[in-house]
Amino acid sequence: MERNSIIYETYVKILRRELICAMGCTEPIALAYCAAKARSVLGCLPEHIRVEASGNIIKNVKSVVVPNTGGRRGIAAAAAIGVLGGDENAKLQVISNVPDQMKERLGDYLDRTRIEIQALESDCLLDMIVTVYKDTSWARVRIANEHTNIVLIETDEKVLFRKDLNESDEKQEDLPDYNLLTVRDIYDFACTCDLKDVSPILDRQIALNTAISQEGFLHDYGANIGKVLLKTGNDIRTRAKASAAAGSDARMNGCELPVVICSGSGNQGMTASLPVIEYAKELGSGREKLYRALLISNLVTLHAKNDIGRLSAYCGAVSAGAGAGAGIAFLYGGDETVLSHTIVNALAISSGIVCDGAKSSCAAKIATAVDTGIFGYEMFQNGQQFYDGDGLVLKGVENSIRNFGRLGRVGMRETDREIIFMMTEQK
Repeated sequence: MERNSIIYETYVKILRRELICAMGCTEPIALAYCAAKARSVLGCLPEHIRVEASGNIIKNVKSVVVPNTGGRRGIAAAAAIGVLGGDENAKLQVISNVPDQMKERLGDYLDRTRIEIQALESDCLLDMIVTVYKDTSWARVRIANEHTNIVLIETDEKVLFRKDLNESDEKQEDLPDYNLLTVRDIYDFACTCDLKDVSPILDRQIALNTAISQEGFLHDYGANIGKVLLKTGNDIRTRAKASAAAGSDARMNGCELPVVICSGSGNQGMTASLPVIEYAKELGSGREKLYRALLISNLVTLHAKNDIGRLSAYCGAVSAGAGAGAGIAFLYGGDETVLSHTIVNALAISSGIVCDGAKSSCAAKIATAVDTGIFGYEMFQNGQQFYDGDGLVLKGVENSIRNFGRLGRVGMRETDREIIFMMTEQK
C-alpha cells in the first residue's frame, strides 16, 4: 500500500485517534471528566450535583470501581471525585493524579453533598449532563456520542458553548472515514506499513497494557479470572486468555494504572493486544512481526465494532476477540483469506454475548472471546468454516461483519432496554 494513499493515511489517523490512554473504565471516567469540567466553569466546589445519564451510561457505571475513590462504585463516586480532584484538561485521564488530600475528603464530601441521579431520555446511547450548583449559581456540561465530546457548556448567566449532538469534538474535515476499513486493506496496510508511523502508538499499548495485566496477576482484583485461568494450565492458549482477563480484573476493580484503549474501551484495547503479545513471545516473532499483528488486531476490532457503535447490548469483547484471533493467525503466517475466515468463524460463535455493564465478569467474557478468536483460526486450519446461510453468516467477510454489526446496533436494541431496566428499576 502506498504511504501517500488515502487509505494508508486514514488508517494511521484512525490508530492515532483510537489508541489513546485512559485511566479507569471509560464510562465513569467520562462522567468524572464531565463533572470536572462543570466544576471548573462554576469556579468553586459545588454543594449540589445533578447527573442525568443515558441508560447505557448508567449500566456501565453502576457496578465498576472508580479509581482513586477508596474502592467506591457508581455514578455518585465518579461525579464526586471528578468535582473534587479531577483535572478538567486531562480528558480520559481526568482522575489519574488526584491529590491525596482530595481522596481523603471524598467520604465527607459524599456525605454532605446532595447528588441527584436521573435517567436521561436521549436518542444517543452515550449521553450525560452534569449540573453543579453553589448558592444561586450553576454550571452545566453535556457530553454525547463519544466519551470526551462536549456538546454544551452553560451557566445561569449564558450559554458558553453549544454544538449539534452529532458533531464530534474534532472538525468534520479532520475525522477519518471508518468506512474505508476492510479486511483486505487492513491486511495490506499491516504488511506494508512504515512502522515509524505507528510504532510509538503500539509501543505505548504494549507497555501500558502489559503492566496492568501483570498487576492483575500480582494482586487481588474482583473474581481474579486471570489467576483462575492460570491454575487450569500454563499452555500458550491459556496464558493468552489469562493475560487479557487479568488486565480486566484490575481495571474493573479500581486499579490506578492507565491502559491504551480501542474503540473507546479499555477492555477492548486489552483484548485486542494482550493475547497477541503473548503469542508473539511464545513464537519468538520479533518486534516487527508483533507490530504488524497488532495493527491487524486493533484495526479488525475497530472495523467489526464500527457499525455497532460505542455502546450497545452487544459485548465489545466479541469484536476484540475476533481481532485478536486475526492477529494471532497473522503471527502464524496467515494471509488475508485465513484472517477473513478466522474473523467470520469467531463472530459466528460468540456474537450472542450481552453487555450488562462494566464489572468483574467482563474479564471472564474477555477470556471467552479470546478463546473463540483462537478457535476461529484453528477451525480454518483444520479445513472447517461456517458458510453463507449458517445463521447470520453471509458470503464474504465484509457482508458478515455488516450483518453482525446490524445485530448489535439494531437487533439488540430491545435487549439493551431490558438489560437497563433489569439493572436499574427491577426490585
